[in-house]
Amino acid sequence: MLQGNRTISEFFLLGLTAVSEQQQYIFELFLCMYLVTMVGNLLIILAIVSDAHLHSPMYFFLASLSFTDICFISTTVPKMLADIQSQSPVISFAGCLTQMYFFMLLVDLDNFLLAAMAYDRCVAICRPLHYAALLSLKRCALLVVTPFVVCNLVSVLHLGLLGLLNFCDQREIPHFFCDLEPILRLACSDTQINDLTVLVIGGSVIFIPFTFICVSYCLIVCTVLRIPSAKGKWKTFSTCGSHFLAVSLFYGSIGGVYFLPSSAYSAERDKLAAVMYSVVTPMMNPFIYSLRNKDMKAAVRRLLIRKTYFWRW
Repeated sequence: MLQGNRTISEFFLLGLTAVSEQQQYIFELFLCMYLVTMVGNLLIILAIVSDAHLHSPMYFFLASLSFTDICFISTTVPKMLADIQSQSPVISFAGCLTQMYFFMLLVDLDNFLLAAMAYDRCVAICRPLHYAALLSLKRCALLVVTPFVVCNLVSVLHLGLLGLLNFCDQREIPHFFCDLEPILRLACSDTQINDLTVLVIGGSVIFIPFTFICVSYCLIVCTVLRIPSAKGKWKTFSTCGSHFLAVSLFYGSIGGVYFLPSSAYSAERDKLAAVMYSVVTPMMNPFIYSLRNKDMKAAVRRLLIRKTYFWRW
């Protein structure tokens, strides 16, 4: 990456706050959130893998989402915690590109996995007799692998265009990780192509899965309204409750960054929204999907009992 006629080798991450007295509180808070996220999502994955009752498309997508969330939060939080402890918030150019690549890949993959889970609920409610055929193991794998390939290509495209830019003397990133928007604002050269790519390609990667989720829920609501009894309606729609909460939390926070015009950009708002969808959402997903799901709670309970019995021996 060029800085005028020189090569820029590193950036400085300013973090969430410049107040040194608050750094230790932030460290303790985010360390707890990181550990809770790791333990919660690992429990979900282990429970699904070890319990034959949960070997179904819905829980396959849930395990994939939990694994993605583990990788997602591990892309940013450990580096931030290390920066606070070392008091040296420096990240190399290669490290910045690597962090940006995985962050964009995983946030986009979260979008598609939430859409796949919406499709699963739509088929289960609207076409239950065709559920096994429409969501075979092969199709479930395609619904995970195909978005992974697409998200890889999108991330590589953004990084390739970023590498063509020249940067000024300003190397301070007003964020706690390398995100695309703050990096583009450090460029001296014209970023019109980059901005257009973010708007068209990046926007599509968010908008298409979100639209698919909305259409799926419209079909679900239409089907539920045809159920004669109120109890039957509630029982059917309650199976979507966990997913609906997760979608609301994810898109509610991510909209604060990607669905506002660049002229309304605010570093503080960007950091707050990033904390919500990259830290809080992965932490809350295990609670959302386990506390509202009897099968999931029972599987986690059986897993913990087996582990406790094993360690006693």
